[in-house]
Amino acid sequence: MFAALDPVTLARIQFGFTISFHFIFPSFSIGLASYLAVLEALWLRTGRDLYLDLFRYWLKIFAVAFAMGVVSGLVMSYQFGTNWSVFSTKAGPVIGPLMAYEVLTAFFLEAGFLGVMLFGMAKVGRKLHFGATLMVAVGTFISAFWILSVNSWMQTPTGFTIDDKGRFLPSGSWAEIIFNPSFPYRLVHTVIAAYLTTALVVGGVGAWHLLRNRANPYARTMFSMAMWMAALVAPVQIFAGDAHGLNTLAHQPAKVMAMEGHYDSHPGGAPLVLFGIPNPAEKRIDHAIEIPKLSSLILKHDLNAPLAGLDTVPEDRQPPVEVLFWSFRVMVGLGFTMLGLGLWSLIARLRRRLYDWRWLHRAALAMGPSGFVAVIAGWVTTEVGRQPYTVYGQLLTAQSHSPLAAPAVASSLVAFIVVYFAVFGAGIWYLLHLMRQAPHAGETAPPNAPVRTSGITPAAGLDPHLLPGA
Repeated sequence: MFAALDPVTLARIQFGFTISFHFIFPSFSIGLASYLAVLEALWLRTGRDLYLDLFRYWLKIFAVAFAMGVVSGLVMSYQFGTNWSVFSTKAGPVIGPLMAYEVLTAFFLEAGFLGVMLFGMAKVGRKLHFGATLMVAVGTFISAFWILSVNSWMQTPTGFTIDDKGRFLPSGSWAEIIFNPSFPYRLVHTVIAAYLTTALVVGGVGAWHLLRNRANPYARTMFSMAMWMAALVAPVQIFAGDAHGLNTLAHQPAKVMAMEGHYDSHPGGAPLVLFGIPNPAEKRIDHAIEIPKLSSLILKHDLNAPLAGLDTVPEDRQPPVEVLFWSFRVMVGLGFTMLGLGLWSLIARLRRRLYDWRWLHRAALAMGPSGFVAVIAGWVTTEVGRQPYTVYGQLLTAQSHSPLAAPAVASSLVAFIVVYFAVFGAGIWYLLHLMRQAPHAGETAPPNAPVRTSGITPAAGLDPHLLPGA
């Protein structure tokens, strides 16, 4: 199956495969950690056991997602040494300390408070336990901060010099490296995506149980909270994505050209290509459905603004249009579908029919996995659009891989595929099994935890520590 591929392509396929599996777990757990903190805060404020039971219900799901996120994340670190050792050698002086900071701050913070969050509610008291839950949630954000800083530096490298051995060395302030030009935009866009992903899962689970019993108070609460998040955050995400796109145009114009399908320059205003079939051989979009000059309006805020095309970029420095063109449209299309779901829920809420409109519940159920699809499509857009570089404009992917033969990489790739589908397939099945069970009063405590005796429930929870890098 992989016999005709070179080792660089095989290594890229392996990294893409493993990180796609990994990414779905942090994108869920980052938002779910904050959701758990909100549920526990509501319980402390109102005293309603409904919030405590929901907290315990989602905590079990959070624990499983965390475990799979950590296991899949560890594999990503090893691949820097196995398949991408040249990249690690050259970029290590810059990205190594940032990844170490992630472990020292975020991962240690999460691990330090995890035991309290798991088993400490009956021992440390409600408020201190809530503080531990908050620290785990804050840890997930700090983890995203450092990993996205690394990834953003690879997209828009600053604050470095290159020595005579080709190594990237810090040249001044670390703040220039950490807060590189694309980092603030990528951080906001990715974290919001994680919150939306979690909201859609919670909304989908709530919708599933509403379809079975619309009087279920737990399902009503879950669904209502999730739809508020979709209605309020989806528009913010669209604006954040637009700002991120403008930043990308300024620093990685070839990526935007490929996303938009602009093979040719447009001196008098570029059209927005809605759909079509990229034809890399002929350098055009076949059967294009487009709106004249709208791309110039979106990207330059001027209908007649000129936009350069891929004809201005050397062919060996162009990203693959056929991949970016579709991944970008999947991400954007799902983003606007989420916005539509949120607006639909607002209409139902205003008409006091939020728990009665069955088609809204079916739509929310169908949209449950859409956040995962959107974040993976966004990751593909970001990473494939960086090609042919690992460090944009500075280090080619072809110059970054380990000196391995194709059969060695292919054999490890096949092993990853078999193991991942077996292990993580079982894990995902178990997550779905947990979600299929309706929350109820007196949710059971985790194994080996103290038993609830007076309305105080011990908890269990874990958290991811890696986001996609190279």
